[in-house]
Amino acid sequence: MTGADSADELRAAAQPGAGEVTATVIVNAPAHRVFDAFTAWERQSEWIPFTRVRVVEGDGGEGSLVEAVTAVGPAVLRDEMRVVRLDRPYEVRVVHCGKLLRGPGVLRCTQMDRDRTQVVWHEWFHLPGGIAGRVAWPVLWPGSKVSLTQALKKFARLVEAGQI
Repeated sequence: MTGADSADELRAAAQPGAGEVTATVIVNAPAHRVFDAFTAWERQSEWIPFTRVRVVEGDGGEGSLVEAVTAVGPAVLRDEMRVVRLDRPYEVRVVHCGKLLRGPGVLRCTQMDRDRTQVVWHEWFHLPGGIAGRVAWPVLWPGSKVSLTQALKKFARLVEAGQI
């Protein structure tokens, strides 16, 4: 793929899709610590169930390609994300640019007081399968919401305990 094709593909993937999921958690830690913990990409494997995360291109900063592989039994889902913005300690923006998962995602850290930070993780996915994908989304969405919320709660516990 040429640079122009790659840029066009990334722009297309960056458009919000019809599948949308948001999770929020309060972390008893300052925003800079929360942000640093979240952007320790490989450490996400510790709090996202069944998932291994690694940086496959770059240094983890803007422009890097991060891969998350989730495996449950024989089912494997590969998620490739391009880091498009890091605004420490406030915001991380990625674009899911793989074959199946596509769409923008953002994590925002809002300092509430000295030692509390609200984390909002929001994803907009392009739904595969045309009409079938749009029909299936209402069935899949509650599981996605619960999974994302549970992962963020575990993340908060690890950050608060100083383990990330």
